[in-house]
Amino acid sequence: MSGHTDNSIFIGAGIDTVWTITNDLPSWPDLFTEYASVDIIESNGNTFKFRLTMHPDENGTAWSWVSERTLDPANRQVRAYRVETGPFEYMHIHWTYTPAGAGTRMRWVQDFHMRPAAPLNGVQMTERINTNSAREMAVIGEKVEWAAASAGRAPLAVAMPEQV
Repeated sequence: MSGHTDNSIFIGAGIDTVWTITNDLPSWPDLFTEYASVDIIESNGNTFKFRLTMHPDENGTAWSWVSERTLDPANRQVRAYRVETGPFEYMHIHWTYTPAGAGTRMRWVQDFHMRPAAPLNGVQMTERINTNSAREMAVIGEKVEWAAASAGRAPLAVAMPEQV
């Protein structure tokens, strides 16, 4: 079954800051709560092939897959897809960034189709992605806003004060 999600968040930071921080792949384990590691496999201009590994789930499984991500800085958008699809027949992701007042609207649209033997169907995966996206976007927004407010004082890789 096919699935589609569309989630966005307002981040109280300028578009250049939001773009730079959220597209810095090596920092994703610090930016996202669910990623344990990111390994860049190859890069060609604005296209990156990389392996994402999640923190182990409740069963101790550390899910991992390879994705490809192409940045379009001029139009402030990113197109990505899973190379290693796992339970998905396909997974396509489109990130967009739009100036919004004194900040930026970051939006993630995901289109996918589950394999018949996948542990979740399309409806269940849609619910899971929507839940996880809301949580991750909230954390990312907070971290980007903190980094923007702290510009010149501390790099993003340093934990936010409440995490220390």
